[in-house]
Amino acid sequence: MRLLCVVVAAAAFAACGRDGSSIALGLAGPFSQARGVAMERAARLAVDEINARGGVRGRPLALVIVDDSARPERALRAAQELYGNRATVAVIGHLTSSTTLAASAVYNGGTTPLVAISPSASAPEIGTAGPYTFRICPSDEIHGVQLALWARRQLGATRAAVFYENEEYGRGVRATFAAQFDGVGGVVVESYPYVHDTPDFEPFAAHAMRVAQVDVVMVAGARGDGERLLEALRRESPTTPVVASDGMAGVEAARDLAEGVYVSTAWLPDGTSEETRRFVDAYRRAWGGEVPDHRGAGAYDIVHLLARAIEAVGPNRERIRTYLAGVGQQSPAFDGVTGRTAFDEHGDVIGKPVAIGVVSSGRLVSADGR
Repeated sequence: MRLLCVVVAAAAFAACGRDGSSIALGLAGPFSQARGVAMERAARLAVDEINARGGVRGRPLALVIVDDSARPERALRAAQELYGNRATVAVIGHLTSSTTLAASAVYNGGTTPLVAISPSASAPEIGTAGPYTFRICPSDEIHGVQLALWARRQLGATRAAVFYENEEYGRGVRATFAAQFDGVGGVVVESYPYVHDTPDFEPFAAHAMRVAQVDVVMVAGARGDGERLLEALRRESPTTPVVASDGMAGVEAARDLAEGVYVSTAWLPDGTSEETRRFVDAYRRAWGGEVPDHRGAGAYDIVHLLARAIEAVGPNRERIRTYLAGVGQQSPAFDGVTGRTAFDEHGDVIGKPVAIGVVSSGRLVSADGR
């Protein structure tokens, strides 16, 4: 695979699209981390596909890639760099809720605002971040609800412990899970907030199992901390079921440690749609047999959606935003790998469901179809 234009410093921006031959799309996320890999690879795949059939309006697309390390302060700088590059007409990103919210202050400001569409930022606050901020995934409100229903109705759990990363994403999933679990006859006995790189989860795991005596654990956070939390939970109680939000996607790589963990996600690679099969096959061919996750599927759809918008209205920041705001209303909905995309007045996707996957033999597969 070949990336047409990779830029990591503001001084190099002029090299991309300087002669007007290419249309620049920003790509912002934590690409030095495992959770950003599928997002970057899928975006590259989509760009290569579009360019192979002639580009958009006869011009190739180019990606301007900036790594935000999933840190809000770096996302702010990345957004400033992309915003300041006049060749960039839209952004795919950012990946996490906290970075998307930090960057939105830049993208929605100034005299030439810049559209950014996140593949996976699910905090409810994203919907009020500004008119140039969109997302292609369901919000935490849906993830928390579906996890609670699964824990109560499918697993028969009545007493839950919630471990959540203490930032926008983790707090959002925790709140909706707790409300829904209570509403269907369960009770959240304990909630344990933690920060990134918490050194030791053992005391919290021991308290949840020995004192609170829970029969299900819900985890709302990123995979790195989540795997260390799983290790502590498995030592205390190997059989207590664990349900986790989509930040834990990729945990299947931990194999035996993650076996049987349920994960909510906006997309699963074993889906039966023709779009999913074609995307997964193309991704595996391009990337040595690797399988994409929901972040990759979302990024792939965003590139193709932006290509459709640019084809319709041209590479103009304001006109692209106007076009996107009408997707599913003034213009047709976009049917992609992640399903049908239509936006409401807040840039939130309308009606996209959340699936529950389960880790089985090192793969995340549909829990309904296992």
